[in-house]
Amino acid sequence: MVIPYIRTIPLLQMASGDPIALQVYQYSGRQPSKKAHGKKAYLQANLVGAEFAGIVVILRLMDWLGSLNEDAIAGEIHLVPVCNPLGVNARMHHFPTGRYSPYEGDDWNRIFWDYEKTGTQISPIKGDAAAVVKTYRAQILAAFESEQTKLDQPQGVSLEQRYRTALQSLALDADYVIDLHSSSNRGMAYLYYFPGREDGARLFSLDFGILLDEYDGDAFEESFIKPWLALERVYAASGDPLHCDVEAYTLEVGTGMKVDPLATEKSLRGVQNYLVQKGLVNGNGLPPDPSMALYSRHQVHKYYATAGGVLQNRVDPAATVTAGDTLYEVVQFNKSGAMPTVKVVKAQHSGLIYDVSSSEVMNQGEYVLSLVETAS
Repeated sequence: MVIPYIRTIPLLQMASGDPIALQVYQYSGRQPSKKAHGKKAYLQANLVGAEFAGIVVILRLMDWLGSLNEDAIAGEIHLVPVCNPLGVNARMHHFPTGRYSPYEGDDWNRIFWDYEKTGTQISPIKGDAAAVVKTYRAQILAAFESEQTKLDQPQGVSLEQRYRTALQSLALDADYVIDLHSSSNRGMAYLYYFPGREDGARLFSLDFGILLDEYDGDAFEESFIKPWLALERVYAASGDPLHCDVEAYTLEVGTGMKVDPLATEKSLRGVQNYLVQKGLVNGNGLPPDPSMALYSRHQVHKYYATAGGVLQNRVDPAATVTAGDTLYEVVQFNKSGAMPTVKVVKAQHSGLIYDVSSSEVMNQGEYVLSLVETAS
């Protein structure tokens, strides 16, 4: 039986005097396996408000890890089930509203420190791949120290900066980062991944994956892996390709504000297999799933209401459509002394419906659904 080392990380003190803190559960093996080489995996959930399903995945992961023999764990696995206490506690009537900071109005997942944006010159490092990773990680952590120093200065920092500094300090020294989210609406179980990490993405064997080939570095998992991708590009440009064993993924665990048992089970199995295949947990894992479809972000199309009204006959997540198929109908109230009319909205693209808004009443211009294009 494995008992985790539990740390409580102070975040801030409220006006009432009550503390807000993070709790980290660290599972460590007695000896690193040859494959793991003392690697660290960091997993967190509930970064933005109403995304509860990831919490359940991590709780079930804790049950699984706790049931193992201590010799079965290699390296370190750090789990933060509720990584944003302010976001998860925010409420309006019966509904969680914690996607945005109430202080600055920022999306909680668009505030993070990015090493590349410090202006540091990224250049090749002498040594083999392992030595390069060790040296480069030390450079990133040294640059991050200035962010940590600001917390104790008399001038102080904003709540968002204090929060992001505490959270990133837990993950910047990791090798593998998994950020568990879920749709704000009704969605499937899929993930976002980065260039050169296709095999790692397919270890999760989810419904599909979307390549983040465009990103600004402000999201949590982007800020973690973006400097490593930049280093790999530097080596590629020099004619001496390098692949760093550093990975980050965002798992979308189905529907927001509820726990979808199927999406939760798929995500749990995927995380378990990933940890086994990366050598952090001893066992017989499955190889990358060749049947898991991978798409580019450019293939994603969001549909917005072309008229205001009540939706009916809308397609559900996991439906496949062909261009010209009906996506939904809008019953419009025209305020012209006439009876309501029905407008039929058809698909502009062929593909997979993977996210559908929770509301069935729309103002014109509001989000209705997302489709990933699978055919021209």
